[in-house]
Amino acid sequence: QVQVVESGGGLVQPGGSLRLSCAASGDIFEHYIMGWYRQAPGKQRELVATITHGGTTNYADHMKGRFAISRENGKATVSLQMNSLEPEDTAIYYCKIHFPVRVYGRNDDYWGQGTQVTVSS
Repeated sequence: QVQVVESGGGLVQPGGSLRLSCAASGDIFEHYIMGWYRQAPGKQRELVATITHGGTTNYADHMKGRFAISRENGKATVSLQMNSLEPEDTAIYYCKIHFPVRVYGRNDDYWGQGTQVTVSS
């Protein structure tokens, strides 16, 4: 089994910064993609950023320049550095690990429980 746990959410003022962390543990193999997604009240969940086990990153267009995803070398652990935060960034932020190669007894995707980010003065 695989578990995904997020942390680091909280209250931040507009223009401020926040760093989220995500750790995946369990039966994790070489090929995986981890990513951050968010869901604001009344909206569907959307992509924020992803990173492969090899370090290749991908960002949603409106996240470029403000958010940065990174991983710890050799670990299924990623961070999301968020800068210049706006009230519109308020959402529950979820971490996901995706396995492109299917393995019997393991799901293709595992989601964390989410961490709340609130941007307000």
